[in-house]
Amino acid sequence: MKFLVTAICTLISLAVQAQSAKDYTQKGRELYERREYMEALLNLNKAIEIDKNFAQAYYVRGNIKDAFDDRHGAMKDYNMAIEKNPRFAEAFFARGNVKMKLQDYYGAISDFSAAISINENYIEAYFNRGKARQYLQAYEDAITDCTKIIEINPSNHDAYYMRGIVRLEFGDLKNGCLDLSKAGELGDVHAYEVIKERCNGPEVTKE
Repeated sequence: MKFLVTAICTLISLAVQAQSAKDYTQKGRELYERREYMEALLNLNKAIEIDKNFAQAYYVRGNIKDAFDDRHGAMKDYNMAIEKNPRFAEAFFARGNVKMKLQDYYGAISDFSAAISINENYIEAYFNRGKARQYLQAYEDAITDCTKIIEINPSNHDAYYMRGIVRLEFGDLKNGCLDLSKAGELGDVHAYEVIKERCNGPEVTKE
């Protein structure tokens, strides 16, 4: 009987702690969104102190460190978030973004791919993976990522714009200019600036 009471009390205590960690994390997230970063950090530190396995707290704290350009500190928190929850797509995505800033494009591609394997409709992960592939001049793979975004959301002007730019870099001028035209049609004014510079020469009209 004594053992049962002790077990119930332990379970209740753990439940209260987990809820408290969630509350502190939510408060930290709200403060982060208001750009009250230091106060947000204090709340997230408290959440982690209460529950060292609460992946969301590490993730939000990583976002704050990233906002401070503490990239290695952010990476450490995203690592912890992924360790605590290996299916945390947003943490993979965020860590990939930090790797992009550190010019670790292969590492970024790996993280974006992990995020996509968890959420196959993760548009932002396809976009940033395409950008990383563009930096590595893996143009066909970057085009594939843009095309996937367009399949998911045919009105995504950013995907048309990036695919247009990548196709121009790849030497496919006609289709690149058509993509830029579509991006402009969907509201991307910058696409028309590129069209003026790149799409009115004889090398395009010949195709």
